[in-house]
Amino acid sequence: MPSEINSTVVPSELSDPVNARILAVSEDKLQGFQHNPILEIARRTGVEAAVVQERIQAMLRAGTIRRVRQTLLATNLAQGALVAWQVPAEKLDAAFDYMFGQDLFSGHVVLRSSDYATTGSNYKLWTTLKVPQGFSMEEHCFFLARKVGAEAYRIMPAKRLFALGVGHVRRRGLAPGEKSDSLAEVTDVAQVELNEVEWRILTALKREFEPEEITDDLWRARAAEAGVSLETFYETAADFDQRHIIGRFSTFLEHVKPLQDGDRVTRFNALFHWAVPPGREIEAGREVGRHYIMTHAYWREGGPEFRNVNIMGVAHGMEKPQVLAHKKAIDRHLLTCGIPINYTNVFWGGRSEIKPSEIAPAAYREWQKKVGWVK
Repeated sequence: MPSEINSTVVPSELSDPVNARILAVSEDKLQGFQHNPILEIARRTGVEAAVVQERIQAMLRAGTIRRVRQTLLATNLAQGALVAWQVPAEKLDAAFDYMFGQDLFSGHVVLRSSDYATTGSNYKLWTTLKVPQGFSMEEHCFFLARKVGAEAYRIMPAKRLFALGVGHVRRRGLAPGEKSDSLAEVTDVAQVELNEVEWRILTALKREFEPEEITDDLWRARAAEAGVSLETFYETAADFDQRHIIGRFSTFLEHVKPLQDGDRVTRFNALFHWAVPPGREIEAGREVGRHYIMTHAYWREGGPEFRNVNIMGVAHGMEKPQVLAHKKAIDRHLLTCGIPINYTNVFWGGRSEIKPSEIAPAAYREWQKKVGWVK
């Protein structure tokens, strides 16, 4: 057994080379359902499984890793959208607090600003929202708007996905314009219905792990929690994979706030906007999504509030000029491909909080009662 296993202090810093090797895989490389994620990380990194387990536990306890969980393609399980909110300045902080603290179905909550004034500059609060099947996205936003005093909002569901991953560690040092040799794949958004047993299994599957739960036998306790055998749990998770509702097993880094040692994963969070001619959204999205810097890329309709933007994406970086250099490289690439850009802008993230959105219908009914929406 390596000496580091017996060490009283296990390194939890991003700068540690073993941790960096682990994170380069564990952030967003374990796609689909893995029977044994710890062993798979060990196989891909060449780091002994016991060390992988210990380091992930240490980084989670230290806050270097924000959470460890099996992600879902929630857009195929619940209605999902990016929502921009126009809220009076004096109510903005309270609105942010409500969205993050009280609404189980709002995930990312971010205050954004743009370098250049545009029709969308007054929309400073941005959230991702998931509304479970059988409920209304429009009614949910109307309820939230009344709660926080929003003057207007724009709901922007994803029509197609072109990039969805994180991998901040492996993206460090990318040169502007670095991209895949092939176009990004297109993921359609389609609702999948689950029965009661499947919802129990999914709920246990997606719950984030505490440090002591990080072992090479992750799923046995979750199967018991769902009230099924381990074999049934595995079979159902594999079926979820085939039905395109499983994302990746991931260790999420705290990429917005400073870590305990003062280090940061990233410093700048940019939401890129492009308006390309109607009918060329998929072509443009596949070209944008092939660039390695993009953690997210979607076809979303911004409407007149956002100059008819239809391609959006997120990139992160340590320095603002470097993030802008990546943006300019993508702009040039689109133009080289013969895709006109009718309008473009960057919305920078400021105050930010992130939590997984709840997607279970039962949880939604309970929440409605709690907030007084229904009796």
